[in-house]
Amino acid sequence: MSKTILTADDSASVRQMVTFTLKNSGYEVIESIDGVDALQKLEGKKIDMVITDLNMPNMNGIELIKEIRQIPEHKFVPIILLTTESQAEKKQEGKKAGATGWIVKPFKPEQLIAVTKKVLG
Repeated sequence: MSKTILTADDSASVRQMVTFTLKNSGYEVIESIDGVDALQKLEGKKIDMVITDLNMPNMNGIELIKEIRQIPEHKFVPIILLTTESQAEKKQEGKKAGATGWIVKPFKPEQLIAVTKKVLG
């Protein structure tokens, strides 16, 4: 059975590229446009991994990670931040919130797949 990945990004082009890349490698993808949308789509679903942008309207990536970590059935789901931010403080903030990893945009599809495979085992 294929693994399901929830993506959250306010950029339609980034969502398309992430979804295309992951689906080509056999993953199921649920797209969301921001943190609020992601939390709604997470409800009652079995998710194997989350890939989220940092800077989004309504609820940013750090807030989303903190919210997901409060949900018992999603507490240990791997979460990757996919963002243009690369400052050490931002990475630290992400780690503190509960992020598993960090990919800086623009990303290469093979980099995304390598990280996904590593995280999902």
